[in-house]
Amino acid sequence: MNTPDNWRKSSYSGAGDGNSCLEVSNRRTHIAVRDSKAPAYGTLTVPAEAFTPFIEALKAPSAP
Repeated sequence: MNTPDNWRKSSYSGAGDGNSCLEVSNRRTHIAVRDSKAPAYGTLTVPAEAFTPFIEALKAPSAP
């Protein structure tokens, strides 16, 4: 299990620095997400059971 300080870079961030760097950390009850280029700006936490539906909603095309 990852600790709250055990951040890992998203595989979708691209090679090197990438333009869209995102880090995630697994917590007991939540998944934490932050911008790897500005980690002090804040962290978004999502309940673990809601994380997959949250990601799927982000991937869904927007309604016209």
